[in-house]
This record gives sequence, C-alpha cells and structure tokens, in this order.
Amino acid sequence: MSRSVRTRPEGSGRSLGEAYDTALLDLDGVVYAGGNAIDHAVESLAAARAGGMHLAYVTNNALRTPDAVAEHLTELGIPTGADDVITSAQAVARLIAEQVPSGSRVLVIGGEGLRVALRERGLEPVESAEDDPAAVVQGFGGPELPWGRFAEACYAIARGVPWYASNTDLTIPGARGIAPGNGAAVEVVRIATGAEPQVAGKPLPPMHRETILRTGARRPLVVGDRLDTDIEGAFNGEVDSLLVLTGVTDGAQVLAAPPRHRPTYVDADLRGLLSGQPEVTGDADGGFRCGGWTARAGAERLELEGEGAVLDGLRALCAAAWTAGGEEGCALDSGKALARLGL
Repeated sequence: MSRSVRTRPEGSGRSLGEAYDTALLDLDGVVYAGGNAIDHAVESLAAARAGGMHLAYVTNNALRTPDAVAEHLTELGIPTGADDVITSAQAVARLIAEQVPSGSRVLVIGGEGLRVALRERGLEPVESAEDDPAAVVQGFGGPELPWGRFAEACYAIARGVPWYASNTDLTIPGARGIAPGNGAAVEVVRIATGAEPQVAGKPLPPMHRETILRTGARRPLVVGDRLDTDIEGAFNGEVDSLLVLTGVTDGAQVLAAPPRHRPTYVDADLRGLLSGQPEVTGDADGGFRCGGWTARAGAERLELEGEGAVLDGLRALCAAAWTAGGEEGCALDSGKALARLGL
C-alpha cells in the first residue's frame, strides 16, 4: 500500500469531537485500567457524546461479551448499549464462519466472549479436540485459564485443524501493572505446534472491517494507547488516529515509532477529544516548533529548547524524530529531551 510517510502530528482547528463523526475507542488503557475508569474518561466521553460524536468501543480483549462490556461501562458512568461494543471475538467469529460450513464445531480456548460470538455466527463451541472441531479459536481467557486448554488446542492443530486467534497482544494493562495478554498464550501454542494462526484483531483488516460494518462510521477516529494495535490498525484501515498516554505507550516509544505506528494526533488522555490540536511548524534551520517549544534532531540525540505545555513539547519532538527517522523509525537518544518534559 503506497502512502506518504507521516513526519509530524497534525493540527486541527476544530475539536476532534467535531471533526470526526465516530470515535472508535479502545478500552484497556484508554477508558479504564483494571476495571476502574481512567482519570477524565467519563466526563470527556460524556461531553463528546453531547457534542454529537458517536462513541463505539473496540477492544481486542475477547474475554467478555458486548453485553458485559456495555454493562461495565454503564456502571462506570458511561451509558453504553451492547451494539456500541465491538470485540475481536466478533471479528474472529466472522472470519471462521466465512471459511467453515454453518453449524460447524469450533474448539474454544478462551472465555465466554468467544462462545457468544461463535453462536451469533451459527457455529457450535466445543471444549475438546475429541469433539471433531472444524476449527480452533484462541482468545484471552483471563488469569484462571487452565494450562490444559493449551494442550487441547495443540492436539487439534496437530491433526490439521485450522487455528485462529482473536488477537496477538502480548500484554494487557491492569490495575497492578502490565500482565501477559492473549499473544503470550498464542506463543505457547505456536512453540508447541510450529503452526501459525489466522488472526482477526487489531491491527489486522478483519477487525477494522467488523468495526465499520457494525458502526457505519463515515469519518472515524481511532483512539488508542497501543502503537502496535490501535495506531497500526488505523494505519492499515487508512483512517486517522489519536494516541493517548494513559496506557502502555510512553514518550520514548512514540518518538521511535516507524511510519505505521505514528498517530495523527497525540494527547495526554481523552480530554483530547474536546479540543483542537496545535499545529507543528518547521523552521528554515531544521527545527520544529509547537507552542513555546522547538525541537531538533542532533547528531546523536534529540534536542529540545523553550518552555510551555508538556504535550506541545512532545509534539515538536515527534516532528523532529519522525523526520529524522524516515521510514525506519528514529534511533536518536531522546532521554534528555523527554526529561525536560517530565516524561
């Protein structure tokens, strides 16, 4: 796919809630962490909704059903219907249903979200490799998923049964920190079998297709905390994205990002939906200015001078780093510059 390489975050004279018709919001690390609402999320989403923006919640976590997710969001103070929740379980169930006969048995390694999604597509969830499954599907099953479930997957895959994964996120943010995600569990089965699954979740096209089919979005904005799923998924879908710094991504990772991981906008949290985005401008001598900050790429490190809002400094640094990094990603030392911003 040919496209221009993004070399700086974009500006927006209008609030993002006005500029886009639908926010496609990741959940873990964006709206909540460990089940608790992230600071400013509830009031920011309420204001965006009141301004006319449609809110849809798009998660790679296949453990819970859309009904359960919607109930949880509503309890947090974010009124949500199940139709506004799109999960990787739904995306992988559609992918399987397109490749096996209706009514086929599918061996499930994961939680209730997968089972409900498979039934929605006319497929029958089963628990054993001895149940003659037509497919194996693996999704996040939570910390209590028994080790023996991985063995069942391996037995079936060794017999030639096709293997699918809802997503391959290696980690998932929680209340106590970063924990292993479904991708870590997929690696267990991959190592044991040597097989490769078909993957549906972000950043791959099946998830984006599922989201657009279910939301009808015409001008969507992907909002996420992960470069390798949310932002790359937006890149693959050729739509704009907002990275929020409330989850797994830190400033150094943003600066080092290759083109497919560079967001359209960067903000601290979901309050970014309610405001415009400042423009980053280039100087004749190779500097990049945003607010009161100017950033440059030196011979060995990124350089930052000035003062002002922290996020403006980060945006200026993004422009310097992404321009210097080209299509490979920036390898310059960013530690001193980020320290000036307290990041």
